[in-house]
Formats: sequence, C-alpha cells, structure tokens
Amino acid sequence: MSDLTLAQAIDNIYASIKADNEDLDTHIAALKAAMAREGAKEAVFEPSKLAQSNRQGRKLMQAYFRKKGVAVSFSA
Repeated sequence: MSDLTLAQAIDNIYASIKADNEDLDTHIAALKAAMAREGAKEAVFEPSKLAQSNRQGRKLMQAYFRKKGVAVSFSA
C-alpha cells in the first residue's frame, strides 16, 4: 500500500467515493504519501468520475481533503 503511484491512489479514492466513502481516510493518507514521493503539490480529479460532480460536491470534497492536508483540483 505504501508504494502506490499517484494515479493508483487517485483511482482508489474514486472507488472509495463510489462505495459510500468506505476507507476514505486511509486512501487519503495513501494519496498524501504518493504525492510526497512524486513531488506533487495537488491531486487532480476528473469530475465525471465523482459521485457528486456538481459544484457543491466538488467544494465539499476540496474542503474535506484540505483538512487532511491534500490540495485538490479538478480537470476540465
């Protein structure tokens, strides 16, 4: 788990969100570690893959991830 790539960590978060946020905090921690290893400043998500891709859903996700120390942005 500790050697996930950034892309794998992001895919795990998509899966977690689809499963009613199951183990989300664990996946966020793995994402944060992958970002540190790869030198990424933020995680980029595709809104189409999110359960709630509306503006409110994206803002809620950004706020929650920010509390966990992860900057989130969204691809167009």
